[in-house]
Amino acid sequence: VAVFHASFHPTKGNVIDWCIKASDELSLENLEFSALPSGLHLVDEDVVYFDKDGQHGVCVFRRRKTTEHGQRGFRLSSLGVLLAKSDRPRPWRHTSALKNLITIIYSKLEFSGILEPTEEDWEPAKQFFEERKVKRADLGGAGIWDGWSHDLYSVRPLDPSLNPTLHLTHLLRILGPSSLTLYKHVLGRRRILILTLPPVEAACVLCHVAADLCFEEQVDYTSLHPGSSPDVLPRRLKGKSRQGISVLGMVTLNDLDRLVQEGQTGRGWIACTTDAIYLEKPSCYDLLINLTTLSPNKSTRPTFHVSKPILDATSSRGPTHRLSTIRFAWSDVRLWNEVDRLLQLDAENGGSHTCCAPPTTADAKSKLVTTWTDAWRVYEDVCIMCAGLWMGSWRNNSVMSYSSANGSGNWGSVRLEGDDDLTMRTVGAGIEGGPSAQPKKSSAMSTKSVGSPPATPRSSRHGKGRQEPSNNFVPETSPPEDTTCDRSDGQTLTTLALLQTFHAHTCFQLSQLEALLPSQSSSSSEPIYLSPKDVLSFELGPWSSLDARYLEWLAEEYAGGQRVVVRRGWRDMLGVLFGY
Repeated sequence: VAVFHASFHPTKGNVIDWCIKASDELSLENLEFSALPSGLHLVDEDVVYFDKDGQHGVCVFRRRKTTEHGQRGFRLSSLGVLLAKSDRPRPWRHTSALKNLITIIYSKLEFSGILEPTEEDWEPAKQFFEERKVKRADLGGAGIWDGWSHDLYSVRPLDPSLNPTLHLTHLLRILGPSSLTLYKHVLGRRRILILTLPPVEAACVLCHVAADLCFEEQVDYTSLHPGSSPDVLPRRLKGKSRQGISVLGMVTLNDLDRLVQEGQTGRGWIACTTDAIYLEKPSCYDLLINLTTLSPNKSTRPTFHVSKPILDATSSRGPTHRLSTIRFAWSDVRLWNEVDRLLQLDAENGGSHTCCAPPTTADAKSKLVTTWTDAWRVYEDVCIMCAGLWMGSWRNNSVMSYSSANGSGNWGSVRLEGDDDLTMRTVGAGIEGGPSAQPKKSSAMSTKSVGSPPATPRSSRHGKGRQEPSNNFVPETSPPEDTTCDRSDGQTLTTLALLQTFHAHTCFQLSQLEALLPSQSSSSSEPIYLSPKDVLSFELGPWSSLDARYLEWLAEEYAGGQRVVVRRGWRDMLGVLFGY
């Protein structure tokens, strides 16, 4: 619906100096701040995803050298597009064309020696807009979401690596088991903020990937497919919101009031920022992921912080919330073992994809740095080991129903992570990463060849009991003739398998919640109290405060107004220990 050009003026600051819109009523106010976030002057190029009043967009940033007085040696500018509202906006489909367009415009300016573009110089941008301008109210089907298989196979951009969903494997490798903490906050529709350093494209992509973890469960199929039969798309527990968690993309200090308003909708949001001052405003979000602590040379993870209210605040003008470091719960080990199994299968089957490839070279210093030299990773591995052994021996009669590897025989086994290279590109050219070494083959791994793209199952939504992700999602093992095509298909298959795993886990927990709720005929305003045994039925930890809050978030969204309280008194905890 709009193409715009934002630049930094030495006296006016960030301004939109040119635009073309489908309607004069469309407002582009404050878009210049999202298109040129603070710190972007440190890189030569970047890609920024953003949201404006529910309309998604993307812009391409360039830093050009100049000797002009007052410009401090560089011209900073971005060329972006704003899309129409739809059920599944895909701004990344325009990224390649935008990069080509900005190259054409700036190359012509450099050739002519004119730094300030004239109206004639914007002709390629006008032609770009006319070719893509909205002409139909239904967008010609461009904004429809019809399942992950359709989204990843049929609606592909020219460069498949631009699709954020395909970076799911990289998100999980970078965040490790703590990615399940992010998953719980997304499903619980919390406010999530990612703090990053320039370039920002990686953080923007991670926002979209995180939202995709629960997109299938959070969207309302009846609104996306009005003619669908309830038998085909059963939905028992319905959330209060009919859309996925809001992906705000890049936000700045100018968006403080907007974040407060978005949080009041109950839909939840996930955004990223380069403004470190947000560390001093924990009341604005529920979960903070600090990517600035990511150290590729030491394989350290990003740090997670939750916002907690200060109960003994002495002054009304003082801070009302504080940040507390959080990692993952012991109950996450089972699900992470299955996720890690899929990641290792992807690595064994040539997981060196175009965008998430392991580096080909490494210096001697980085080779000497292993996971055991980093204190944080040692703590994480020990926690996984202790949790797996403790849970496996105490609950050895549980069925690992969402695992497709040896069924319940895999329950209680622990797979420590190998050396992961967490390198993220530093020049704004996307994200990349992957295992730096081939992981050792585990006895619990199984591989199945696939001949055709799988279809995302829908008939099992919210079924009783947990569903098994289909083995048809597992990548191929035999090396194909076309290496490039195989890597792309292998990455897609792994992504579908991971999405199905999270979907099955979500369906299981919602079915457990439904079983504990009173029937629809009996309406009661009294809260439902869950004992530690009830918490265990969700395969969550009764001692974890995060798991207790997570259940309350689920009930707040899916229980139809019924309040759920998790009992965590000392008597309840002793009951878990002694089995009464």
